[in-house]
Amino acid sequence: MAARKLLGELDARAASRLIESSSDLALVLDGEGTILEVVTSDAGLADSGTAAWRGRPWSDTVTVESRDKVAQMLAEAEAAVATRRRQVNHPTSGGEDLPILYSAVRVDGDKRAPAQRRFVAFGRDLRPTVALQRRLVEAQQAMERDYWRFREAETRYRNLFQTAPEAVLIVDGQSQKVVEANPAAEAQFAKIAPRLVGAALATLFDDAMAEALQSLLAAARTVGRREPLRLRLADGRTEVAASASLFRQDQAPFLLLRLLPVGAAVPEAQRGRVAAAPARALAGGDDALLQSFLRNAPDAVVFTDHQGRVTHVNRAFAAMAQLSAEDQARGEMLDRWIGSTGVELGVLIGNLRQRGSVGLFRTTLRGEFGATLEVELSASTLDVPGAGAAQRPALAFAVRDIGRRLQGGPDDARVPAAKVSRSVGELTELVGRVPMKEIVSETTDLIERLCIETALQMTNDNRALAAQLLGLSRQSLYVKLRRFGLGDLGAGAEAGD
Repeated sequence: MAARKLLGELDARAASRLIESSSDLALVLDGEGTILEVVTSDAGLADSGTAAWRGRPWSDTVTVESRDKVAQMLAEAEAAVATRRRQVNHPTSGGEDLPILYSAVRVDGDKRAPAQRRFVAFGRDLRPTVALQRRLVEAQQAMERDYWRFREAETRYRNLFQTAPEAVLIVDGQSQKVVEANPAAEAQFAKIAPRLVGAALATLFDDAMAEALQSLLAAARTVGRREPLRLRLADGRTEVAASASLFRQDQAPFLLLRLLPVGAAVPEAQRGRVAAAPARALAGGDDALLQSFLRNAPDAVVFTDHQGRVTHVNRAFAAMAQLSAEDQARGEMLDRWIGSTGVELGVLIGNLRQRGSVGLFRTTLRGEFGATLEVELSASTLDVPGAGAAQRPALAFAVRDIGRRLQGGPDDARVPAAKVSRSVGELTELVGRVPMKEIVSETTDLIERLCIETALQMTNDNRALAAQLLGLSRQSLYVKLRRFGLGDLGAGAEAGD
C-alpha cells in the first residue's frame, strides 16, 4: 500500500525509466498480446534483433514450445494474478535461441476495454546462466572421461601386475617398506615373511646384502633405473637378480623392485637404460635459482643444446613423459617425446634459429608407456653466460598440457559457429561436382568475412583499429565492408569512426 502511494504520482517518463532499469528486457503489450514497445538495457540484447519484434504478437516471436508459457502469463496478468516466472526462448538469426526469464504485469489500472489494456513483461537475460551451465556440463564430462581412462589404465595395470611371472614389489621410497606385492612375490617370500605387505625391505634380504641393496636403491633414486644387481634373500640360499626403478605418486617417491632367480634370462628390453650424457649437477649462484625453478614449475620446462639434445628437465616434464626421474631424459633427443611426425622438432628449431623465439606451437607429447598428450610449446634461444663466440646458444622449451582445456562457450567465441555457411565435410563433398576455383573462392570469402567480423568485435566496431589489426588500409576495409554488407556505412562513414 505504501509503494502504491509513493509510485502513484509517477509520470510517463519516470515510468519508462523504471521499466528500463528494472530488467534486461521489457515488452510493452496491448490487450491482445501484441508488442507495442521493446525496452532493453543491454546493448547485446539490442543486437539480437529484438527491435524487429515491435508490432508482432508476442507468441510469434518465441519458439513453439514457449507459446503455451506466453499464453499462461498473459492469462494470469489479465486476472490480476502475480505471474510465475517462466523461461521463454526466442529464435534468432544466429541459430541459437535467446533464453529470457519473464514475468508479466497488467498496468492499465481500472480500464476495462480490451483495446486499452496494457501489459508489461519484465525479462532477465539467461545467456550467462546457460553458458555457465554448459561449461559445468563440459567440465563434468571431461572429469568422467578422465575417470574412465584412469579406471581402464588401472585395470590393465592390475592384470599385468597379478599375472607377471617375476616377483614384483612396490616399496615406499622414504620408509623402504613394501606397500604392494604381486602373487609371484608372495610365493617367493612365503617362508621369509608370511605377511609381505608392510615388511621392511631390508628384512627380506641377507644382512650381508644391506650395502648392495642400499646402493641399488640409491642408484634408482638418482638415475631413475638401475640394471639388475645380484642379491641373496634372507633364507641364505636363494639368489636373485634385482632391478629397481623409481616413480612418483602424489609427489611421493616409490620404488618398483623386480626380482628374477639367478640363471633366468633378463631381456635386454627390461634392463635399465643409462643416460647417454653424464648428468651435470647445478650448484651455486644463478644455477641454484635455475634448479629451484626447474623443480617447482607447474609447466614442463626443458633445456636442450642447439641440436635438440636434452640437458635438463623438471619434474613436470618427467611426469608428462612418464619418466621415473628427471635424469632419464638427459642426453636424449627431445623428439623422442615431442612431435607426432618426426620432423616437427626440426621445423621448430629452424624457426628458433631464425626468429629467436616461438610461441603457442601446438603438437603432441608421447610418454614412455604410450600415453599421448596434446601440448602447447613456447621456446626461445638461451645464450650461455661466458660462452665463446663459437659456441651456439642453448634452447629452452616450456610445455603445457592443453588436452583438458575446456572449449570456450558461446560467450567466448569471437565468431559464432552458426555463421560458417559450410563445414569442411560439406566443402569436400563438392569436389567433382563444382570446379575447384569456385570452392576456393567461396572458402576465401568465408574466411575473409569471419576475420573482418572478429576484428570489428575485438575493437568494439572501431574501424580504424580494425583496419590496423587486419593489416589493411581504411579504404580497403570499407570496400570489403560494402562487399559483405557488414556494418552501417552512412554517407560520412569514411570521414571518421
